[in-house]
Amino acid sequence: MSTQKQVRQSPGEVEGSEALRMDADKAEQIVDALNTDLAATYVLYHQLKKHHWNVEGAEFRDLHLFLDEAAEHAELFADALAERAQAIGGVPHANMRTLAENAPVEAEDEDVYDIRTSLRNDMEMYGDIIETLREHVELADNLGDPATAELLRQNLVQVEEDAHHFEHYLEDDTLVFPEAMD
Repeated sequence: MSTQKQVRQSPGEVEGSEALRMDADKAEQIVDALNTDLAATYVLYHQLKKHHWNVEGAEFRDLHLFLDEAAEHAELFADALAERAQAIGGVPHANMRTLAENAPVEAEDEDVYDIRTSLRNDMEMYGDIIETLREHVELADNLGDPATAELLRQNLVQVEEDAHHFEHYLEDDTLVFPEAMD
C-alpha cells in the first residue's frame, strides 16, 4: 500500500497533453483503448508464462523457448501501451485486479492442460486481441492520432506473427511417431 499522501492523478482521469497537442476528450478515448489492450496483453502474458512453465513432451524445448519468446513480445508491447497512455495524459492500468477486470479476454483457470489444449487456448486469445487491436487502430486513425495508430499497427504485426506460429504448432504434421502419442 502506498504511503504517499497526495495523489497526483487518479485512474480514469485523463488530462491530455499540451506538448503532443492532444486534448483531453480525444485522449480519454484513446487511453481507454490503450488500457483495454494493456489489460488483454497482460492476461495473455501470464497465460503464456503458465504454458511456458508447464509444457512437457517431445517438443518441450522448442515450445518452452517459443512460449517464453511470445511472452517477451507481450511484455514489451504492454510497456509500450502503458507508456503511450501516460504520454497522452492518462493513467495506465497497473494492478492485477484492474487488469483482469478490464481485459476483453479471460485467462484459463489454474489447471494444467495438455499442450494442444493450451496452445489452442492461446491462439483463441490471440484472435480476440487481434480483433480488438484492429478496432483500436481505426479508432486512433479516426481521432487523428497517427502515432498511437502506428504503435498499434506495429505491434499488431508481431501479435499476428505470433498467432500464426501457434496455428502452425497446432497443425497435424509432426515428427513424433504415432505410437509415441499413446
